[in-house]
Amino acid sequence: MLILTRQDVESLLAMPDAISAVEEGFRQLAAGAVEMPQRLVTPVASHNGIHLSMPAFVAGDPGTLTIKVVTVYNDNRALYDLPSIHAVLLLHDARTGKPLALMDAEHLTAMRTGAVSGVATRYLARPQAGVVTLFGSGVQAGPQLLAMAAVRPIRQVYVVALRDCRAFVDSMAATLGVPVEVTRDVAAATAAADMICTATNSPTPLFDGAWLRPGTHINAIGAYTKTTRELDTETVRRSRVIVDRRQAAQAEAGDIVIPLLEGAIGPDHVAGELAEVVTGTLPGRRSADEITLFKSVGLALQDAMTAARVYGCAVEAGIGQAVDL
Repeated sequence: MLILTRQDVESLLAMPDAISAVEEGFRQLAAGAVEMPQRLVTPVASHNGIHLSMPAFVAGDPGTLTIKVVTVYNDNRALYDLPSIHAVLLLHDARTGKPLALMDAEHLTAMRTGAVSGVATRYLARPQAGVVTLFGSGVQAGPQLLAMAAVRPIRQVYVVALRDCRAFVDSMAATLGVPVEVTRDVAAATAAADMICTATNSPTPLFDGAWLRPGTHINAIGAYTKTTRELDTETVRRSRVIVDRRQAAQAEAGDIVIPLLEGAIGPDHVAGELAEVVTGTLPGRRSADEITLFKSVGLALQDAMTAARVYGCAVEAGIGQAVDL
């Protein structure tokens, strides 16, 4: 079995490759080639944490079979100066079940989460969308910007964050080669945006949906429980909503579930799934003035497809440590 560290994964996984892998995963989902049980959530209430298990099988020749294990401990940074998220992924040979690789999945998770926003942005944002307002500056924030920049001609980024994010802003400005500015004026940053990305752990809405201008595209990726949301009801009500998967959104997306429970929207307000948009069975953006919203809670097929790409590159490049179990 091959052991791949975070450094290995970082060296092997570029955003365009991650976007390509994730997009293909959604094509396979549309084709009925994916087995993906709802992720198992184990609360660890005494430590303000949760333990997530996310298996997936994507058919093909030879196909890919993975399980990712993630822990989310929201007090880690304050109490222990540790990241709130830890993750590892086990990749099997889909033909035999043999373990092929164990890899660090923290960077992989951030990249595949960015990649799915890249896929959604490709199909839902206006072609010349160039101004991004990003809520959050944590581990997910950078890959989100990289993904949007891979598919749209970004020329300006505004960052809204609670903590000091100067190092993040300077790094992204150098990486993207465009102005990246911190702002406290949430209303102005929301109104100025062609694209908005919410990548926070906020349990309550980040901006007023009345501030959105026509034609805005939103990627909402932070909230992943029924009781938390980054978007207010007005944002959801005004938007054409595409989700990564209906079943997952109904179980885990407070951004959608809460407006439904309020009676502000009906079940048919969710227009469809990203897989339908990718394969052309459902239109994405229908007009220049339409507000589009992609709500993602994260799917195991994203991990499976991205991990398979990483493993193939590792074998080809001779990277990683082989061990006998």
